[in-house]
Amino acid sequence: MSHHDVVVVGTGLAGLTAAVRLAEDGARVLVLAKGVGATHLSAGTIDVLGYAPERVDRPAEALGALVDARPGHPYALVGAGGVAAAVDWFKARIAAGPLAPYAYAGGVEENLLLPTAVGVARPSAVVPETMAGGDLRRDAAICIVGFRALKDFHPALAADMLTRAGVRARGVELDLVPEGRVDVNALGFARAFDAPAFRAEVKAQVVAQLGVEERAAFPAVLGIADPHGAWTELEHGLGRAVFEIPTLPPSVPGMRVHKSLHETLRRAGGRVILNAVVTGAEHRGGHVSALRIRVGLREERRGADWVVLATGGLASGGIELDSRWKARETALGLPVTGVPEPGAERFRPGYFEDHPMARAGVAVDHGLRPVDGGGERLYENVLVAGATLAGAEPWREKCGDGLSLSTGYRAAELVLAASTAAGAAAGVAGS
Repeated sequence: MSHHDVVVVGTGLAGLTAAVRLAEDGARVLVLAKGVGATHLSAGTIDVLGYAPERVDRPAEALGALVDARPGHPYALVGAGGVAAAVDWFKARIAAGPLAPYAYAGGVEENLLLPTAVGVARPSAVVPETMAGGDLRRDAAICIVGFRALKDFHPALAADMLTRAGVRARGVELDLVPEGRVDVNALGFARAFDAPAFRAEVKAQVVAQLGVEERAAFPAVLGIADPHGAWTELEHGLGRAVFEIPTLPPSVPGMRVHKSLHETLRRAGGRVILNAVVTGAEHRGGHVSALRIRVGLREERRGADWVVLATGGLASGGIELDSRWKARETALGLPVTGVPEPGAERFRPGYFEDHPMARAGVAVDHGLRPVDGGGERLYENVLVAGATLAGAEPWREKCGDGLSLSTGYRAAELVLAASTAAGAAAGVAGS
């Protein structure tokens, strides 16, 4: 049985953040995951806090009020300062990652207001540089450029909705198809935009259709290997601000995040095993000593000094409900809190209403260790991060990526601090 300093379960934003931060400090890190995580589904932005419940303009200021009103919220375990530190760390890793000079803009001080693919304004704090030019707080007209072959993005719809909201917008469509394919998705277009010839063809078709003061918006497909090059070349060639609008999955900006963090982890000495399902754990005196995993058809055991659980919530399969509405955490069998009793109301009619089921998850103490119904710590060396945590409503609050990033970062910091303290104590005992 191989042994590791830390085993991270989950390869979404929370898991990769914890893994990279730990590996950077010299820890021997193994990441176990069933698949690539939720990054490929997300917009690629870091939404710290969008609504509480009204739209938030200054997330750092609003976090204090949120935590005071809801002390059980996961942000209470991190604090505004912890969120800011995690954001700064993330921006630095992307800027120094394999896609450099591709970078992120913004911070926790204020939200940008970005258009979605259906023309609805969405507040977000930290966004790819390729999206920042779409801030709707700027009074500038927008020409939304789409592609007829990209069935998941409709510029006329987005433009109409923005116009109804008072934004000067219109849509145009191009007939360009990468490599003449019959069916192509966002990733296919992104690969095409990595090629200078395709960029040149797009510029040639778009430049004559733009008004003097219009910004140019594209679906978020401006390159997967060279997004900075594609974006800057379009801006220079068109002579105006160019920005991306997130599309339906597969999310190209989310793939960029995954690639950047995964490669940073590899460079730091971390290892990732995909198609790995944690089926249980071995315990010793309040500690998890090893994880039992299934890799394909093979059963294995992996020893660990620490475990960071970041498998996601109900949407990601980290928490499951059986036919009797009994919830279970799928990897370690941790208790799940916040699930309404049988017969009680679980969901309400409105999408953004306060759904009783929404805050279900694993309860933790101030050190992110899981606790039972009485608040007693279950394991000394298990920390929980990301959407697995109880107490938040990420869809309604627009805070999912901010929570994942900040709690993953916090989990790593707690492990490193505890390991340093243990090493110092061992040194004193041995002297």
